[in-house]
Amino acid sequence: MLEDTFRYLVGAYYGIAEMDNYELKEYVLKDIENYIKDFIFANPIKDFDYDKEARMVESERSLKTKLQDSLIVLPKVNATTELILLVKARLKEIREEELENY
Repeated sequence: MLEDTFRYLVGAYYGIAEMDNYELKEYVLKDIENYIKDFIFANPIKDFDYDKEARMVESERSLKTKLQDSLIVLPKVNATTELILLVKARLKEIREEELENY
């Protein structure tokens, strides 16, 4: 559904926003932002509060989910392999932390 696609696009944005160890983050965030704008323009969703949904994704989805979303979106915005590998490494750290706390 279009609503779910919008949510994972926004999740990817916020996941990358939390990648402090990537120096070129601002450029990728701008690319994702433009991709989201293009998606909304091409696929308007009637009676859908984009701002409300974006705030919900930002506050309620886990970092793990946002980073997983980013792995879907990063190839679409031609992100570097370096960033994709950093995201995968961070996801691995999160999984290890989860296992330690389990």
